[in-house]
Amino acid sequence: MTTSPDSWNAAADGLHGGRLAALLDIAVGAGEVTLSHFRQVGLTVEAKADDSPVTIADRSAEQWARQRIATAYPDDTVVGEEFSEASGTSRYRWVIDPIDGTKSFVCGVPLYSTLLALEYDGEPLGGVIEIPALGETVIAATGHGAWYRRAAGAAWEPARVSQKSTLSEAVIVTSQTDLFARRSAGRQFAELERQCWVSRTWGDGYGYLLVATGRAELMVDAVCNPWDVAAMLPIMSEAGGRFSDWKGLPTCRGGEGLGSNGRLHDQALAILVQG
Repeated sequence: MTTSPDSWNAAADGLHGGRLAALLDIAVGAGEVTLSHFRQVGLTVEAKADDSPVTIADRSAEQWARQRIATAYPDDTVVGEEFSEASGTSRYRWVIDPIDGTKSFVCGVPLYSTLLALEYDGEPLGGVIEIPALGETVIAATGHGAWYRRAAGAAWEPARVSQKSTLSEAVIVTSQTDLFARRSAGRQFAELERQCWVSRTWGDGYGYLLVATGRAELMVDAVCNPWDVAAMLPIMSEAGGRFSDWKGLPTCRGGEGLGSNGRLHDQALAILVQG
């Protein structure tokens, strides 16, 4: 295992053409693009077909990331939230969510994130959660650990989940509580919330960052897309936790998500899947 993301194992990253190092640089750079629009007067908010919001910041950040990937790795596949998939011929696939938490972004709340994941033959290779407005970052690469930076320029430290083993002492976070009722899971979420110590809506990518750094025990998404959680598979695993859909499968394509410290995962799943 490497000592920090500043010196990923040269041999391992060499096998991937430097993509692990690029993963961090691209995520941070895309996050910086969003900051140029954050809390700016006159920001235009549009509604997409599913009525979710989108701004120039979302589109500009994704375009910036796509351009960097295409320049460095033109044969790789790239998929993101705002633009159609760019299919490549290599075995690598990049997954971009330029702003995870656009509703927070347009409200001027600094808990939105820029997410970037890298897959190899469909399996997670690395992921980044970047919180541009706070400077917090979590990055992980399979077999190389998960790492946390408290602020831009700060020293890296291992990202580790908490060791709490009972729901009664757990902090649970989520993105939007009404989504549980929309999928007829309002009762299950209420029960999970009741059994936990405290619940908060510090959700989206920031909620998973809290779990990966031991500040929360459960992050649950009632509805999500692959780009919302692709980065969470390697991050949760390498931080000592677990990510799955509500069936317990380790996938970002299940349409839902649960990130945990591992010890509470099955307990939470048992409540969420109750009929």
